[in-house]
Amino acid sequence: MAAELPTLDPESFRAQAHQLVDWMADYLARVGEYPVQPPVTPGEIRARLPAAPPARPEQFDRIVADFRQLIVPGLTHWGHPGFFGYFPANTSPPSILAEMLTATIGAQCMSWNTSPAATELEQVMMEWLRQMLGLPDSFTGVIQDTASTATLVALITARDAAVARAGGREGGTLDRLTVYTSSEANSSVPKGARLAGFRPDHIRLLDTDATAAMSLPALEQAIAADRAAGLLPACVVATVGTTGSTAIDPVPGIAAVCRREALWLHVDAAFAGSAAILPELRWILDGAEQADSLVFNPHKWLLVNFDCSAYFVRDRAALLRSFAASAEILKAGYDDAVINYRDWGIQLGRRFRALKLWFVIRSYGVEGLQAMLREHIRLGKLFASWVARHDGFELIGDAPLATVCFRQGGSADLDALNQRLLARLNADGKTFLTGTRLRGRYVLRLALGHLTTSEADVRRAWQLIVAAAGEGEG
Repeated sequence: MAAELPTLDPESFRAQAHQLVDWMADYLARVGEYPVQPPVTPGEIRARLPAAPPARPEQFDRIVADFRQLIVPGLTHWGHPGFFGYFPANTSPPSILAEMLTATIGAQCMSWNTSPAATELEQVMMEWLRQMLGLPDSFTGVIQDTASTATLVALITARDAAVARAGGREGGTLDRLTVYTSSEANSSVPKGARLAGFRPDHIRLLDTDATAAMSLPALEQAIAADRAAGLLPACVVATVGTTGSTAIDPVPGIAAVCRREALWLHVDAAFAGSAAILPELRWILDGAEQADSLVFNPHKWLLVNFDCSAYFVRDRAALLRSFAASAEILKAGYDDAVINYRDWGIQLGRRFRALKLWFVIRSYGVEGLQAMLREHIRLGKLFASWVARHDGFELIGDAPLATVCFRQGGSADLDALNQRLLARLNADGKTFLTGTRLRGRYVLRLALGHLTTSEADVRRAWQLIVAAAGEGEG
């Protein structure tokens, strides 16, 4: 007997949705009861799942039961109050609800014609974000999925602009182009440069200064050496808030070099950029007004669900020269009068990401978002003060942006000591931190940024760190 065709049953869907929303609300309230990281081994979850798909439909209740019993216990819970690793991948109730609407509508937002309201809401949301950051009105924005994609878009645009400048005058070719960033830049930058066609041996990872920010003399020396060798410098990627320590590259000086040398300047402010909505921290984007492009992630520190990356560009025509490519089926008579975001990046199909931005900014207001950021920054400084006062620990650098780098002291092999400390700390599932290397030293990172993180959560994390350090000494 042939299987029945799937049909839409609105009343069954309504009941199933209510069931899941109840679970979602309970999860948000009780996520702290789970281990931050699951106590599972590689392959354990996969081994409990069927090796082949079901031939016949399964009951929704059974699917949900398996989700609860098989999937949830194997998740790392990024919204856990003890999660202080990496950078936050934030969320909030209004953003979650907007995502539900986005999934329900199922719109393809590649052009004005495919979703007029989605396109125009995205225009307005990017203008709101531009104003919130204090960027000049010469910047125009578009939502990309991640900062990695936005940086790749910037590198491709920079590549094409450099080739256009060199062609006919210097006979420049792609394999002569060079790109510059710091050794502390996110790994997506050199990866993006390779994907954009820059030769791996022409990607310069520059030395940093004592604060782990890009060395301006190192940049100038590298550009001069490459020009002397007959190469064609094309782009600099500066970082505002490095992954390791949230160091801030000297963007005003870098911008001056880029103007003098006719290089594209892209500013990666993926995590830290959100802090610029605070008047007292707008200085972190000093010099960015002279950049050619900039990215920051509302899905990191601005309560918007992943994925939502805000990409701003000054020369819209340069972006379109690299990415405009419309098939006949997508063309419309009013294309010259509207924005078609399919021409603003790599993706053709696009999700309705602007909706969750709209929900979040309206639900909290700029002042509410600012209050959250200020609290996280206060907690970061508080944690840093505990570290600085403790004889057994060393604070590594400042903590202006709610990420604190530190390490345990008192051993001949501090790297191994701190690696063991991190392993002990993360093993019990009560808290989760990550480690990194700064100027050759292994350090621990505590990164704040979740909506529900409280002073009690941070204090508990510090107590666990001190206790784990004591266990190692024993």
